[in-house]
Amino acid sequence: MDVRRIAAFSDGRSGGNPAGVVISDEMPDPIKMQKLAAEIGYSETVFSFKNAKGKWRTRYFSPETEVPFCGHATIALGAALAEIHGEGRFELVLNHADISVDGYSARGQFSASLYSPPTKSKELTNTQISPILDLFGLSRSQLDSRILPARIHAGADHFVLCLRDRHDLKRMTYDLGEGREFMRKNDIITIMLVHIKEDQLFDVRNAFASGGVLEDPATGAAAAAFSGYLRDIDWPHENRIKIIQGEDMKQRSVLKAEFSDEAGSAIKVSGSTRKL
Repeated sequence: MDVRRIAAFSDGRSGGNPAGVVISDEMPDPIKMQKLAAEIGYSETVFSFKNAKGKWRTRYFSPETEVPFCGHATIALGAALAEIHGEGRFELVLNHADISVDGYSARGQFSASLYSPPTKSKELTNTQISPILDLFGLSRSQLDSRILPARIHAGADHFVLCLRDRHDLKRMTYDLGEGREFMRKNDIITIMLVHIKEDQLFDVRNAFASGGVLEDPATGAAAAAFSGYLRDIDWPHENRIKIIQGEDMKQRSVLKAEFSDEAGSAIKVSGSTRKL
């Protein structure tokens, strides 16, 4: 069993979101995977092995629970596979979807691009919005009406709120226990708080109480889901966006997304990595 620690969506040689990467000859027992993910202690650990069809059976675990899809761990896995097997495309079989990840190498540094599961989105009702605002101590006047609150999906579900003022994003706070209960009750992975810097550039923070941590410094799955939502609402995205995440927690991460105009189609999310 090959266990690696890799930060995905790094900003050069710093930042990024740490992930555990476990590559083995067969898929470990779920209890063992959950235990190992807790011991590694990162927001997610990815487990993968090559099946008889030449594809990589892949599962993701946070320290507390299994998650259906994790973007930054997929980027870390792509980089690890590229280092072991050389650059190329790797086909992944998840619990509920089949996706792929491209791994690259340049001057000893590794990066990757994932192709997300299908996307979908639905705007939230006023009744759904109120408890999210209460959780973060926000008011409706602090929301940016250009991007309405929504439930967004790309392999996993997230809520997204867009804030008018960058300082409100910087001041993000909430009770971890209340957040965990709320996210699990609503079957979501993160709550994504967004500030628009430019039409294709966003500052983001992702609350991740469902995984047992206050905040995720880079969330590829949410980046894919958010890209799909921008496409659904005909945002002037020009088929690509850039997300800066983790800056307020001193782990600046850079996520780049590219996508076609076809509704629901896969989002390409790319980022650099660094070994830990």
